[in-house]
Amino acid sequence: MEKVVIESVAMNGGVGDYSYANNSSLQRSGFEAAKSLIHEAIMEKLDIKHLCNGKSFRITDLGCSAGPNTFIAVESIVEAIEQKHHSEGLKLPLPEFHVYFNDQLSNDFNTLFNLLPLERRYFAAGVPGSFHTRLFPEKSIDLVCSLSALQWLSEVPEDVVNIGRIHYSNAPSEVMEAYKGQFSKDMERFFDARAKEVVHGGLMVLSFPCIRDGQPYSRFLVGVFFSLLGSALMDMVKMGKVDQTKVDSFNMPFYAASPKEVEALVERNGHFTIERMETQDSPILQGKGVIQVYSKHNRACSEGLIRQHFGHDDEIIDELFDLFTNKLSESFSILEESSMNFVFVLLKRKQD
Repeated sequence: MEKVVIESVAMNGGVGDYSYANNSSLQRSGFEAAKSLIHEAIMEKLDIKHLCNGKSFRITDLGCSAGPNTFIAVESIVEAIEQKHHSEGLKLPLPEFHVYFNDQLSNDFNTLFNLLPLERRYFAAGVPGSFHTRLFPEKSIDLVCSLSALQWLSEVPEDVVNIGRIHYSNAPSEVMEAYKGQFSKDMERFFDARAKEVVHGGLMVLSFPCIRDGQPYSRFLVGVFFSLLGSALMDMVKMGKVDQTKVDSFNMPFYAASPKEVEALVERNGHFTIERMETQDSPILQGKGVIQVYSKHNRACSEGLIRQHFGHDDEIIDELFDLFTNKLSESFSILEESSMNFVFVLLKRKQD
């Protein structure tokens, strides 16, 4: 079988029924869980006298997608910095805030900036490109924020052979190890790039889906989603509407690391101190109405990848997600028993 490397693509753009902008409540719940920790991090760990000495204060949100969650996060960060500035009783005026919204080249930046709040306390700019690479000049960023983004790999590892599945959930251990290896490579590149870009004493606030040590992936909510989506694709193979080899060469570039893995990667990089790290449970939505929420969420996040690999046939996509929705309904009890965890990591740039 020919090996196909699936590269990450952006979330669905626009403001339609299946857009990320209208179907990102799960990501919002991750931010809400981390919001108080982000505020505490800024109040306790931000060296306001050093970083806010009358000059501009530069913030970036890495993996911002097309809104609106990124605006809520940025506004909360700016508010916390202003509060910290006032609490210190500094005589210097507040700095001007510059916010750089980053996502992949294929991201819908038009929708992002159409949704940009008119009343805001910062200057805004878009920075297209992968956050696994350098994006900014050396020592130019004071605070990095990345929420619900670092779980996306730059690509699925080339050596994955995963017959009849689209993810490492319920797959052989060697598939899981290949994903783990790719995540390690990606995060090494991520930390190396940020080590060059973040000023000494600058902060990185990261929050993304994780799996608790020892937690079975079969009860991790996203793992359930991918198992059911893969099952829906296999149903379409049986109906003769999708080729088996296309399914066998398709894998979702998503990895949920454990906190221990993240800690080891930070320590290996050596340029940041871990100021705080903790795992948070995101509340699982309740009631039968969540089926449509989950279905649209998955379509908003994965439709671009599926179209890239299987083609742009609207009828096939619609039928696939109809099957997926039915499987979500049939597996409702499993969904209710599943969990969604996020790891919150606060890092501070060391002095070289």
